[in-house]
Amino acid sequence: MKEQQIAISRERVRLIRRREGLQVLRKSRKRRILGQTTQWVHRACYPNHVWSYDFVFDQTEDRRTLKCLTVVDEFTRQGLDIRVGRSITASDVIRILDELFQLHGRPVCLRSDNGPELVSHAVQDWLKDKHVGTHYIEPGSPWQNAYNESFNSIFRITCLDRWLFGSMTEARVVIQQWLEEYNTIRPHGSLAGMSPEQFLQCWTEGILNQQPKTLTA
Repeated sequence: MKEQQIAISRERVRLIRRREGLQVLRKSRKRRILGQTTQWVHRACYPNHVWSYDFVFDQTEDRRTLKCLTVVDEFTRQGLDIRVGRSITASDVIRILDELFQLHGRPVCLRSDNGPELVSHAVQDWLKDKHVGTHYIEPGSPWQNAYNESFNSIFRITCLDRWLFGSMTEARVVIQQWLEEYNTIRPHGSLAGMSPEQFLQCWTEGILNQQPKTLTA
């Protein structure tokens, strides 16, 4: 004997499931923890005014991750550091920034996205103790960190995409050589054709008193 099929509307199924406590609970969208912006800076006006930093990822020949922390002075366009590791934690970020502060002096403000290593309470509290302001860009708005994004794009195109690193040691050597060339040799259209170090020297000696042009790679 064939079973009789009964058509039931979707709404009736929903009513039955609700009555029997079988309704499927919708997952609420998780909210990301955002960094607390303490100083909004539209544009750097002098060296060490605003630094920006971010992560760039690549891999070695064995397909293991390379994580690069890039730090840029937005006024001089100088690449202050590219730190390479398999993993870079919030504690590593603090240690790296501390080394850069001792070498170059403290910036007035640090601009970044809301990456977990950059918005951690440890990093934010440490920067507060150092009296360094923070400017966190809005999620999904990389153009708000344009100078670091431009630096990272050049770094990827002219370095990472051209080299297949056999090891992390090789990656560190090649990347450091690239950074040295970027800062001392590569001319920048936004710096009147000077390299970042040439521009910084002219600024320090009082030869220049104008702002760099708008962002140019």
